[in-house]
Amino acid sequence: MYSSNASESELMKAVLQPLLNDFKHWFGRSINLLESEAINFLSEREQEELLSRVRQAQQLVIASQSLSQATGNQAGVDMSVVMSWHQLVHECWNVGIRFRQQKAQAAQDNLNQDN
Repeated sequence: MYSSNASESELMKAVLQPLLNDFKHWFGRSINLLESEAINFLSEREQEELLSRVRQAQQLVIASQSLSQATGNQAGVDMSVVMSWHQLVHECWNVGIRFRQQKAQAAQDNLNQDN
């Protein structure tokens, strides 16, 4: 257990900042995918809704980073918020994995047709 604010601040910096950077990275990748590709297993509405949720989460991550930095790492993020971001990243990973699998399968099918 940490007894001083300086130690808590260092712990927040060591744990929270990398976590927020990871969320920002994965949300950014997800936005790129959802903006640039038609995901055929999602309806247009589902894809737009997912994109909207990811954009909103990314803005919250950026705001959390700014608040943490402005307060000298004294501000944290509620665990329920972190878990909701984690679930959203997991949902995006699943979409990305399925999309890449279908793309690879389509490429393989095209290759087989050419032979």
